[in-house]
Amino acid sequence: MIYSIIIPCYRSSQTIRKVVEMTMQELEKLEIHQYEFVLVDDCSPDGGETMAALMGLVRDYDCVRVVELAKNAGQHNAVMAGLNYAQGDVFIAMDDDMQTHPSQLKYLLAEFEKGYDIVYGYYPQKKHSKFRNFGSYINYLSFRILLKKPKDLKTSSFWVIRRFVRDYCVEYKSANTHLQGLFLRTTRNISSVPIQHFEREVGKSNYTFKKLVHLWSNIIGFSIVPLQLATYTGFFFAMIGFIATIAVVIMKIMRPVTYIGWPSTMAVICFFSGINLLFMGMIGEYVGRIFLGMSRNPQFVVRCVHQQQKDADRSCSDRS
Repeated sequence: MIYSIIIPCYRSSQTIRKVVEMTMQELEKLEIHQYEFVLVDDCSPDGGETMAALMGLVRDYDCVRVVELAKNAGQHNAVMAGLNYAQGDVFIAMDDDMQTHPSQLKYLLAEFEKGYDIVYGYYPQKKHSKFRNFGSYINYLSFRILLKKPKDLKTSSFWVIRRFVRDYCVEYKSANTHLQGLFLRTTRNISSVPIQHFEREVGKSNYTFKKLVHLWSNIIGFSIVPLQLATYTGFFFAMIGFIATIAVVIMKIMRPVTYIGWPSTMAVICFFSGINLLFMGMIGEYVGRIFLGMSRNPQFVVRCVHQQQKDADRSCSDRS
């Protein structure tokens, strides 16, 4: 059985070698000798430093394959690129910054051996800012509502999946990829285990507020709940308007001197206009994604795949 470790890389020249070599050590401790690394450079804007570090790993280890993207595709699309080029039977995703620490891999694999199709590592205590943790909580609630994720399932970017899950996921070709949505479409035989969340060794998170919002919005492609919510909300406010109209008419009949104020009328108009625009925008988002899907906007564009040329297996036990 071959294990494929997929790591999306972005400004990771100072950490990626340590991540790869520590992961090798952990796999050897677990008596796993057949493995490969698929490192995806997500067009890092660091003057080629990340690619230089990745090429150094290719030269040193024959089990390392580097997928160089021609433009930035985002973390989930970069992982999808890795899944497309990986050749293993079991697939493991990690980050490049040492926060998904290789020492925690043993806990995921121990749970995976119980027969689950997917195992996530989750962090009881995260080494993130309060703002980022708040965003994670909103993310969690959104997935619970929109994707009907099991209440006790906790997730992260550190996971292990079986080959049939990978095979299903790579059939998805939309550029708006959300891996958790794909996984939940594939199987419900999923588990999660608590692991330690380590401090970032170098730099800071590359996720800006804009990128986080864009990633969160990708779940729209996996749920029609927002459209259903628009229908229910429209019906709710239509009923309120109908009842309010009857109430105003009755009040005017009972008290003809009742003054119907212009400010309150304008406030109501502005409020309902905002509701209409909100849901029109939501529907427009769905239509826009349909258009992008029909125009075949790619998930990722591969510039080149770098690896040692050899006919042997993908084991790291033989080094060049």
